[in-house]
Amino acid sequence: MEEFDNTMIGRGRDAIDMIIDPDSLQENVIGSYVFDPEYGMGAVVGTIKLEGRDATVIANDAQTFSDRFPVVFGGIIGLEEGYKMATAVYRTMEADADKPMEEKRPIVLIVDTPGNGPGKMEEIAGMNKSTGSYQLALAEARKAGHPIVAIVIGRAISGAFLCHGLQADHILALSKDYGTMIHVMPLTSISRITKMDIERLEELSTSNPVFAAGVDFFYKLGGVQEVVNKVEDMREVIIRHINEIYAIKAAGQFEKLGPWGRGLLGEERGGRTHRLKAMAQMNAEYETVADKYINA
Repeated sequence: MEEFDNTMIGRGRDAIDMIIDPDSLQENVIGSYVFDPEYGMGAVVGTIKLEGRDATVIANDAQTFSDRFPVVFGGIIGLEEGYKMATAVYRTMEADADKPMEEKRPIVLIVDTPGNGPGKMEEIAGMNKSTGSYQLALAEARKAGHPIVAIVIGRAISGAFLCHGLQADHILALSKDYGTMIHVMPLTSISRITKMDIERLEELSTSNPVFAAGVDFFYKLGGVQEVVNKVEDMREVIIRHINEIYAIKAAGQFEKLGPWGRGLLGEERGGRTHRLKAMAQMNAEYETVADKYINA
């Protein structure tokens, strides 16, 4: 096998073709809305079909370079990309606004991003508002009934994964054998913030999923619902999870999905054993002082 074939890093468009019904991508088209193809070129959005059902796809295009925004390359989510992805979600909701929950089209997120655009222009113009709008859009779509499945095919790094993935109902990831990397923060940054020695953090990262990076650790934390061991299985697994999400939402069990569901799953898998205890203690401590602030 060629080295390029043993990884999906940088191959967001290839992943789309592997997942969708053949030749069903209508790029830059969602419902009656048509995107400007020159806008947010690092993001691929459009309508696809999965087993004949309309769905929305949102992916990174790591092969695109933006002349207007030089920091956007290699799958980075820039200012325009964040807004484009958010708009794709809102146009999806608009297209299905009058449909019952069981007919809301799924949204498939294909994740391969090394981070957000770190440029001066992006920071001045409000990069945080762009990525925040995308997170909010996904949360609203999830609560409106759209099944949202994210699959990490390459890199899912820091704030870019926060906006492009973590608001999904279910998160899937290709096996680490494909070079897949999920990483919240490098140990050097954790050391700077926590004032812990880097040597101690390196020791913790071998056994503690909170400090470690990678697919297997995130699986234990509940952050990854299922690890996909073969590229050829991506389509089948995504469709299965979409159907599971439809059933869970039809039963009104929304707490089993999204960020809250991942917390419960992490506890079940032994990766987040103190989460609910910490939350209960914080709530109890808040209750003892709440009236001093609420009625002030």
